[in-house]
Amino acid sequence: MASNTHDAAGQAAEAAAPGMPQLDFSNWGNQIFWLLVTLVVIYFVLSRIALPRIAAVLAERQGTITNDIAAAEELKAKAVEAEEAYNKALADARAEAQRIVAETKAEIQADLDAATAKADAEIAEKVAEGEKVIAEIRANALESVKDVAKDTTAEIIAALGNEADAKTVDAAVAARLKG
Repeated sequence: MASNTHDAAGQAAEAAAPGMPQLDFSNWGNQIFWLLVTLVVIYFVLSRIALPRIAAVLAERQGTITNDIAAAEELKAKAVEAEEAYNKALADARAEAQRIVAETKAEIQADLDAATAKADAEIAEKVAEGEKVIAEIRANALESVKDVAKDTTAEIIAALGNEADAKTVDAAVAARLKG
């Protein structure tokens, strides 16, 4: 039973004591002192060690960002210059291509004109030769017609029972051919 009384006394003492030590008004002075000491230590640790390191990291980051922005602007300016140079080179190339096309067209036209003139000259020469041959054929045909007419006239006169001399037949055929 002694142990029961001891347990009961311990429980009674616990019940009489306040529940949380932080709420015990008798300890508040001590708690406030240590709270102030802890806050001062945290303040000095933060202000002397942590915040300067954070500020250095932020300054370094800001410097990196500023440098990166400056480098990006410089690269952008170079890109604009490169684009302008590209556009100028492209325009120059187009102008050169147009010039080459114009020169080539002129050369082709000159060659075509020369070939056309040569072909025209050859055609004119062949036409002249053809006309000459036709004139010869006509002349030969006219002579052949005269000969045939003379022979036919002489044969017709002989068939009629008359004799015709060559001079009379020639004169009659010549008169008839003149119209």
